[in-house]
Amino acid sequence: MSDLPRLLRTERSRLADLLASLDDVQWEHSTLCASWSVRETVAHLTAAASTATPSWMLNMVLTRFDTDRHNDRLMRRHLEPAPAAALSSFRATMFSTTAPFGALDAALGEVVVHGQDIARPLGLRLDPSPGALRIVAELFARKDFAVNSATLVKGMQLLPTDLDVVLGDGPVVRGAAIDLVLAMAGRPSAADGLDGEGALILRERLGASA
Repeated sequence: MSDLPRLLRTERSRLADLLASLDDVQWEHSTLCASWSVRETVAHLTAAASTATPSWMLNMVLTRFDTDRHNDRLMRRHLEPAPAAALSSFRATMFSTTAPFGALDAALGEVVVHGQDIARPLGLRLDPSPGALRIVAELFARKDFAVNSATLVKGMQLLPTDLDVVLGDGPVVRGAAIDLVLAMAGRPSAADGLDGEGALILRERLGASA
């Protein structure tokens, strides 16, 4: 886990490079993340890297522990009107180790998942490092945090085809680590590329939670 700050910087940098290649129209494109545009999703990531635990908890209280309102309120605080300013604000968080309750693995999960939320609808590739994927996959399979990831895959065995790791026990769900991570993060489209006897169960659970 001592490698987490470096991995977090690397994945933020990887995403920032992709964002730098987008035109103004692409910045307003929809993402896999609820109703947010690329610009709004980047503002969410900037907020996540800029909000310490006390402010995070206060915002939860003010939004009556409604996670959607909580995230939207923090995102709006960091929403920039233009892509250049949005990218600059995001780049300013590159070395940040701020995270609620110091959970840098969850912060890494935010960058990995939201990077795909941005890239995939635009038809672009963004390939996280195997080290980052392993940490996020293990975290999501182990416990619910920002998403009900562990609940979604409870009683299943996840077999990433590109990582030397086995997660859980039960009917097998097999596929690329990034698709398993996205499925655990509640992205139904990612489950289309998964197979194994547990894949249908997972798709049904994702449909029920949508």
